[in-house]
Formats: sequence, C-alpha cells, structure tokens
Amino acid sequence: MKLSFLPHSRQSVPPEPGAAPRVRRLRDLPGPPQWPVVGNALQVQLSKVHQNVEAWVKRYGPMIHVRLGGFPLLVVSDHEVIASLLRDRPEGFRRPSRMQEIMAEMGIQDGVFVAEGEHWAKQRRMVMASFAPGQVRAYLPALLKVAGRLRDRFELAAQQGQAIDLQADLMRFTVDAISGLAFGMDVNTIESDDDVIQRHLDQIFPTIWRRSHAIVRYWKWFKLPRDRRLDRSVKAVNVAIRGFMAQARVRLQDPARRAAPHNLLEAMIVAADEPGSGMSDDDVVGNVFTMLLAGEDTTATSLSWMIYLMSRNPHTLQRARQEVDSCLGDLNNWTADDLGRLDYLEACIHESMRIKPVGPFNVVQALKDTVVGDVQIRAGTSVVMVMRHDTLSDDTFPQAQRFMPERWLDEATQLAPHHAKRVSMPFGAGPRICPGRYLALLEIKLVAAMLLQHFDIVSVDTPDGRDADEHMALTMVPVGLKMRIRRITA
Repeated sequence: MKLSFLPHSRQSVPPEPGAAPRVRRLRDLPGPPQWPVVGNALQVQLSKVHQNVEAWVKRYGPMIHVRLGGFPLLVVSDHEVIASLLRDRPEGFRRPSRMQEIMAEMGIQDGVFVAEGEHWAKQRRMVMASFAPGQVRAYLPALLKVAGRLRDRFELAAQQGQAIDLQADLMRFTVDAISGLAFGMDVNTIESDDDVIQRHLDQIFPTIWRRSHAIVRYWKWFKLPRDRRLDRSVKAVNVAIRGFMAQARVRLQDPARRAAPHNLLEAMIVAADEPGSGMSDDDVVGNVFTMLLAGEDTTATSLSWMIYLMSRNPHTLQRARQEVDSCLGDLNNWTADDLGRLDYLEACIHESMRIKPVGPFNVVQALKDTVVGDVQIRAGTSVVMVMRHDTLSDDTFPQAQRFMPERWLDEATQLAPHHAKRVSMPFGAGPRICPGRYLALLEIKLVAAMLLQHFDIVSVDTPDGRDADEHMALTMVPVGLKMRIRRITA
C-alpha cells in the first residue's frame, strides 16, 4: 500500500521576545498525518523503519510526534538533545521495557544491554573490567590467530576466482573471535564451515527485532515452525554457555588462574564471585549471551559497510594500504601499538560509522514525567533518537554525503566540527556507552589491515548493481555484498 504524506497542520508558535520558552505538549508537535486507531503504523516498513523516520524528521522538523497504534512517540534528531537523553540514563530514561520482556520470554537472561537500575550498575562493573583497554590488548594474540585463518580463506577464494559473501565471512571471523575471547574455545568456523553457533545466533537476533515490533504476540498462545526453531536455538546456546561455565569453574580452581583469568567468561566468574558483588551465574550467562549476539553482528556489519564504502573510493584504499605497509610487518607479529599507529585507517572507521552506523536510531523510555528539549512527555513515553540526521547535514559536516576519512584527522579540521565525536555517536554516549567499543575498534582495524596488506579489492558488488540496500533487523545490515579480491604479489 502506498500512502501519501500530507503537510501537517499543527505548528508551534515562537514565544514573544524576552518571554520564557514555552513548553510544548507532545500532541502539539508536527508530524506525519495519523490514521484512526493505527496512527502511523501502516506508514512504516519494518525493514526500512530507519529510513521512514529519517524522511519524517527531514520533512517535519527535529522534534515530531508519531503514533504507532496506541503508543505515542517523540522523535528527536538534534544531536545535542540526543546527547542529553543518553547522559540521563539510567536515572531518567531506560531502554524500552518491551525488548527486555521479549528477551525474557525467549529464555535469555538479562545482560548489561537490557538490565536496568541497580542490577545494571552491578553488571556494568563486572563487564567493564573485562573490556578495559588493557584487557582488550591482551586479547590481540588470539585475534591474530583468527585473522590469519580469515586471510587463508580469502586467499583460497582469490585463487579460485570466487566471489566472497562479505557479511557471512566477516561474521565467521567475529563468531570465532568472540567465542575465543568469551570462552577460550577454538570453534574455528572459518576453516571448518561448522557454523552451528552462528546458525543459532542467526535465528535469535532477527527474532528479537521482529517480536519487539509485533502488534500481536501470537507466540504466547501458539507457535509457528520458526518459533519452535527459535526455542531450540536459545536452548542450545544456553546449554553451551552453562557447559562452558562448568569447565571454566574447574580451571579456576587453580589460584594462579583465578588471579589472572584467561578469557572474558573466567573474568566475569571471578568478578561475580567477589563478596558483595550481587552477581549470580544467571547474570554471567546473560552477559555472555549478549556478547555473542552483539559481538557477532555489529562488528561484522561495521566492517562490511567500511569495506563497501572504501571500495567506492579507491583513493582511500590506496592511502590506507600505504599506511598499513609502512606501519605493519608480518601479521603474526603485529602488536597493539602497531595497530594504534594506523591513524588514517581509524579515520576510515569513524567515517563509515558516521555514514552507515549499525544503529541509525536508538530508543529510550521515560521513567518519569519530564521535558525533552521544550516538549513535555509523560512517564512511559518512548523517545526515538535519530542518530543519522545531523551527521549527514552539510551544516554540521561539510560535504556530508561524501566519504572523506580525512575529516577525522587534524589535517582537515574544516571538514568536521571540533566536537565531531559528540555528533556522531555510533557507540552511544553517557553511562551506558557500549562497553565493548575498544574491542570492536580493534577487531575492525585488524581485519581491514589484514585485507589491505594481502589483497587488492577488485570489486564489492550489490545484487542489483545499485547502491547497497540498507536492511534494518535490530542492526542496519547491507544486503547481498559480494567481494572479489586478488592476492598482492611481492
């Protein structure tokens, strides 16, 4: 069904000069016309909802009123208002309760991603210790091993002239990486094609998205075949994690190992065992489950988007390769300091996340009656934060539609505001900023450097030859990218 969008008649009236700013009501804001009962629900497509909302704020302004069924939403696109909302967590705002309910229904314990209040604060301390920059640096040898396997897989594809399913192969890397870091287990999906864990996770991630937006929760009364497959996948992952925990507790009987845990799971168990931690085995399971879900999808997707954008700007590939060749030697000998010198490659990461963030919007829920900007909202109201509006505005980033990594370097400050990282916030901001951001950046830089050092990117093609399609399924994923490469010969 194609729906037309009529100009909205509700307009705010500016206050008289010198008068105090007038607080507006949510229903007085502009926004797309609402239908009886369903509101704007029929005007959005779930896989394109981010683009639907971006089009609305572009047409109606930085703060608009939307209604999905019986639920009123405030949509915000101003980065300063968004930053204030993100800083006001967990006291003033929380993640939508619907997602927490959905994950609990599926059998996924609360991890730091969905936990709230004091429960979140306790989990945060446990998780942050595992993802501290120094701890992440210690993971590098394990990551190098997995990157070496991915290089060999790419080399075989190059020799055979085969196109690489970019997203799928990068997700093999992230599954192997996070499994090794989380459990100390070498699952090796890259070489064996044994992607059992990945298949289970691929069932779970899109289901969270789909159920969070379902109008009718039919699965509470009857289950379709896909719901039964989901139940089996959640059970399998939970059983696997419990088994890994049992093995870890045996290893941690060694006092030396307890003093210096070898992986994230061991570190979390030790932290949870501390007197007064308030953490249980269920909390550890929930956070490991969250790491598997988030660590697989978001990092692989960020890599896919970056490689795609760089392939369409060959000069960025050339400059990044020159930097890699000048800073890095043999892959097996790379250090964190070596990777830290790749300033231009890191700029490519920030630029791709500005244009193609895996989370183009975020949603929070008010815990009390409050004012957002100049708009009064009630407790329980959801606020949709459009993360990719000011980042693509020429008023904020000159030539904003162009992929220009140099805007993140000191040499080109005129291409970005001095507070650029407070406008582009791919990892969020405030107390609930992503705890795994250092690990994600390390993984992205590592894989990109490996690819540039050993291969020429011949092409990254889309199924229809047009620009890559953005598919929203909890994260914004490129559809059907196929990469062709050739081995660089000395």
